[in-house]
Amino acid sequence: MAKKLVIKVTAGADAPERCSQAFTVAAVAVASGVDVSLWLTGESAWFALPGRAAEFELPHAAPLPDLLDSLLVGGRVTLCTQCAARRDITEKDVIEGVRIAGAQVFVQEALGEETQALVY
Repeated sequence: MAKKLVIKVTAGADAPERCSQAFTVAAVAVASGVDVSLWLTGESAWFALPGRAAEFELPHAAPLPDLLDSLLVGGRVTLCTQCAARRDITEKDVIEGVRIAGAQVFVQEALGEETQALVY
């Protein structure tokens, strides 16, 4: 099994099941002791802002704020630089613990040794 997991979430409220799956897999991996890096891209970029995860609803799914909190405590959460810029999101706007980084960092993480990358 990979010792590191990099997950890129491209969906938000526009594709709630895909979004929830990504956060759920990431949170379960963190709970299992895996080194997890979750990347917020596309419409999931909005979840880097305070309160936005609480607006997300999907029946029979774990609450997104709880999943995000577990990732902020036990993993890494990164907001895509370009996605942030397109939405006028800056470092001062995001939840504490969320970093903003670009494709170079994503590629570096995804190609690391014993790393599995998933895109949702």
